[in-house]
Amino acid sequence: MNDHPSPEKFIVVGVDGSPSSILALQWAARLVPTVGTTIRAVAAWQVPYTYYEFPISGWDPKSVAETILSESLSKAFVGDPPATVSALTRQGSPARVLLDESQGAQMLIVGSRGHGGFAALLLGSVSSAVAEHAQCPVLIAHGATTDESAAGKPGTS
Repeated sequence: MNDHPSPEKFIVVGVDGSPSSILALQWAARLVPTVGTTIRAVAAWQVPYTYYEFPISGWDPKSVAETILSESLSKAFVGDPPATVSALTRQGSPARVLLDESQGAQMLIVGSRGHGGFAALLLGSVSSAVAEHAQCPVLIAHGATTDESAAGKPGTS
């Protein structure tokens, strides 16, 4: 018999407000009952180097990330997220933050394309980096909306 409590099982989901990150949240919700985990929705924020030379009055990147995360959770779950979802914002580059969060995770889920540069690419820089370096299995959600998902919306049968 094991006297030690089992560590929390969780799925990390990278969230940046893009349609594919909303899809990633919905895929995670589908996997929760099967895998027996919780969801850790993570948004990263950082202050660009140019900010120190040209500060923007009243701009708070952490607050922006928290708003994006909150709005993304509302969109993904059509209202309040289930109790199995926790929200976390962390300072740092998105790839680095997600790689750090992947330690101990059952899975890491990201969208294939975020709000970055070249929309025609199959994978974005963050999804490519986590696919190569994560400490757990990685699922990359392709598509722009949940309507493209053949299996239906989470929580429906």
